[in-house]
Amino acid sequence: MLVATAVSVLTLAGGVLTATVSSADPGHGGQSGPSPHSHQTSEQAFHDQMRKLWEDHVTWTRLAIVTFADGSAGFPATATRLLANQTDIGNAIKPYFGAAAGNRLTALLHDHITIAVELLQDAKAGDTAAFNDADARWYANANDIADFLAAANPRFWPDAMMRADMKVHLDQTLAEASDELGKNFTASVTDYEAIHLHILNMADMLSAGIVHRFPSRFH
Repeated sequence: MLVATAVSVLTLAGGVLTATVSSADPGHGGQSGPSPHSHQTSEQAFHDQMRKLWEDHVTWTRLAIVTFADGSAGFPATATRLLANQTDIGNAIKPYFGAAAGNRLTALLHDHITIAVELLQDAKAGDTAAFNDADARWYANANDIADFLAAANPRFWPDAMMRADMKVHLDQTLAEASDELGKNFTASVTDYEAIHLHILNMADMLSAGIVHRFPSRFH
């Protein structure tokens, strides 16, 4: 059974790097001039922006999985919104790594989503050969994303860590899709909880890496 095959390929990896960013100083009423901790405010805002973008990534992915599994007429609109999120993520790194890098990340993430849709279609159709082909391309694309990020910021986003984190993300998402298609809804919800926690850790690591690479932008 294809859903069982999908589940069997899962091997959850560890090594998640959780990066925390200090909270902004609330300040004092009536104080004139910039706060001595004003840079923390900009760091926190960027940290929150990255969390929102990656939360959107997994939230719209889940909605796409659920609407696809149900045969809902809402799937195309959900998939369109999910693809827009990939552009948003690419745009978020442009101020730091340039327009070409942002566009490249968007393109890689676009493939991440479109191949995932192929996997859903192949699993639902019971086409094992097509599923295995898409699965191989999906994990190769994840490595491409990891390699791209590591090349952009090698000190703070080492390649081995990025590849491990991307593999966890794919493994968890595949488990979620497999359980949803198999109508194991309780497990699917549990899968999403793990996905949500992991993507927040990834978002924190990515934002902290940019803050540390470009400290003058946050002072």
